Amino acid sequence: MDTQVLVAGAGPTGLTLAIELARRAVPVRVVEKAASFFIGSRGDGLQPRTLEVFEDLGVLDAVLAASSPPVPIKVYAGGRPVGEHTMFETVEPTPAVPYPTGRFLGQSQTEAILRGRLAELGVHVELATELFGFEQDGACVTALLGTGESVRAAFLVGADGGRSAVRKALGVAFEGTTDESIRMLLGDVRADGLAHDVGHWFGAADDPMRGVMFSPLPGTEHFQFAAALGDGDLAVETALPTLQARLDEHSGGGVRLHDMIWSTVWRPNVRLAQRFRVGRVFLAGDAAHVHPPTGGQGLNTGVQDAYNLGWKLADGSPELLDSYEAERRAVAAQVLGMTSEIMQRYIDGDEDAHKRGAETTQLGISYRGGPLSAPGTGRLRAGDRAPDAPLQDANGKRVRLFELFSGPHATRLAFGDAHVDSEVDTADVPTYRILPAGSVATGTDLVDADGHAAAAYDAGVVLVRPDNHVWEITPR
Repeated sequence: MDTQVLVAGAGPTGLTLAIELARRAVPVRVVEKAASFFIGSRGDGLQPRTLEVFEDLGVLDAVLAASSPPVPIKVYAGGRPVGEHTMFETVEPTPAVPYPTGRFLGQSQTEAILRGRLAELGVHVELATELFGFEQDGACVTALLGTGESVRAAFLVGADGGRSAVRKALGVAFEGTTDESIRMLLGDVRADGLAHDVGHWFGAADDPMRGVMFSPLPGTEHFQFAAALGDGDLAVETALPTLQARLDEHSGGGVRLHDMIWSTVWRPNVRLAQRFRVGRVFLAGDAAHVHPPTGGQGLNTGVQDAYNLGWKLADGSPELLDSYEAERRAVAAQVLGMTSEIMQRYIDGDEDAHKRGAETTQLGISYRGGPLSAPGTGRLRAGDRAPDAPLQDANGKRVRLFELFSGPHATRLAFGDAHVDSEVDTADVPTYRILPAGSVATGTDLVDADGHAAAAYDAGVVLVRPDNHVWEITPR
């Protein structure tokens, strides 16, 4: 075997998966068809659950330093300011949710941070290396690369985008619709005359689909823009004058656009792969599902796919591998429905369409009822995201549950005097006993001084999966 896992595609999904595998010492290669790394913003919204994943991967500090919180958006009608709104309000952290507010960072910057972490683990993206085809049998996948190399891998993962060559080669249907009646020009541009510490929305406030939106990209002098287009084709070389004309129409002039580094024409394309796995080949990210940009879910859902799949590929057991499609396809379907609903609100001219609630944070993602989750009762159940909480160790030092969960292992929490079956204890599953306030901790015991952990879990024993979802939960 040349490698254990071959990943096609070096976007956020492929990079997250490669990090998950590399930190488990699983041999992995990442091949990318493009000859250079993407330089645009594309998916620039990072949801709270993704920030939690990034903490576990060891990249959160870099992401927080490079990104920005949500900024106000100034609304103009006929070039005159008429108001200001925010896409979502800043929310204060809680013991259970340490990162409740999303961040903004251009996708190329996010990818660069992930590539840096992957390089620390000894893996580098192989550019200009197209996956030409593959065959699989019961033992491995044999892939042919554009370099002429033939690679044998135990598994192949297609993280190669909406036009996925892996998905097409598998013959997996990409079910859904493309609405050709709606076209938008998206990309990154510099705008002389616009303040860079806020967003700008030019157009009729009650008809946002006809407007032009500019969102500042942190760490750069560029804005990400979105502008509605009329009928007809648009060539790349005419994108900048087309955008300038749209802006002048709605703003009355006075802003000069230049240095457009990336652009694309977007149409509502809502699709879900019929299958996420065929034998030893898996689909993840846009290769498995494509979303409207409304709600900022695409990049984040791909990262969650990879976070779910990584530990299962590393383990390799049939039960875990079979669970990937069941768990993640259901989530992708829910996200597609939510983002499509938000998109329709924009089309209908809903003045509150820009507002975002808890449904977009991805903190509510659950695998309840899935193949790895036993049925149960109570507020927290098997399959749910495992909450964070502050604790104190035997030396009185502050410790967070997320710090205990961090890494490639599962984690067991035993509350109070709950019995732990020693037969299932292994070195690979560290166990921590959580004691109530006033207790004396010894060894790996931890004191729940403020009661936050007990309140969040309300259980006797909890087994947390490597992707920080509850695996098993037993009552007090």
